[in-house]
Amino acid sequence: MIHLFQYNWQIRDEWFTLCEQLPERELRKERVGGPGSILYTLFHIVEVEHSWICAMQGKPDIPIHFENYQSLEAVKKLSDSLRLDSEPYLLDWSENIEQEQVYISWLEETFLKGEVIRHVIAHETHHIGQLSIWTRELGIEPVSVHFVGRNLM
Repeated sequence: MIHLFQYNWQIRDEWFTLCEQLPERELRKERVGGPGSILYTLFHIVEVEHSWICAMQGKPDIPIHFENYQSLEAVKKLSDSLRLDSEPYLLDWSENIEQEQVYISWLEETFLKGEVIRHVIAHETHHIGQLSIWTRELGIEPVSVHFVGRNLM
């Protein structure tokens, strides 16, 4: 699983770099087909990943508010910080964990950790596709999503 998280993190970092060339108004412009703006979508990816991983670790769900991260740099710093918090847990991932139950407080449901971890990976991939469409609409080539050639394995 760690390779897919490393892939997502690498892609995310490339999106932060690509978005540095966008004017602030384009980062904040509300868009169709996603959670909102480009900036909010990047925040949403980071916040959702962190919430689910905290739940799997048995940590409380402490909301992270977008109002506190109103710049690309702030969202990037948040991403870097939360990744450092999540990575040790993901590095220790094993097949034994897959069948463990985890209670998700905001859904008031229990799931298998194996399905939660896959959900988190797919969630980011889904939103990266939206970012790709939006940047193409702006005439910008999106970040390549190829897994091969990234030297992750």
